Amino acid sequence: PKVGTLVGKDQFGNEYYENRKDIMGRDRWVLYNKWNYDASQVPPEWHQWLSRFTDDVPTPETVPKPFYTTTSTENYTGSSGAFKTYSTVKPKIEAWAPESRR
Repeated sequence: PKVGTLVGKDQFGNEYYENRKDIMGRDRWVLYNKWNYDASQVPPEWHQWLSRFTDDVPTPETVPKPFYTTTSTENYTGSSGAFKTYSTVKPKIEAWAPESRR
């Protein structure tokens, strides 16, 4: 197992670690809170830290949020929470509904 120092946690419960003695590019990692993890579960401020865009650990002081941003959410594609469009147009093809004889 990897050994490192806990640097912080995000709002999803993911834990971020760092080991400065490890190879460059492999010295920062995340332990996801969910077992079925996805990269979209990492908030943008932590993504920039993991990708080494910055060395500052994300805090409200180091990463100010503009007023027009929303909270980060994971990608729900392929799940029951996925976005579904709503159409007011009548379908051109109707599904077959068999009649049962009694």
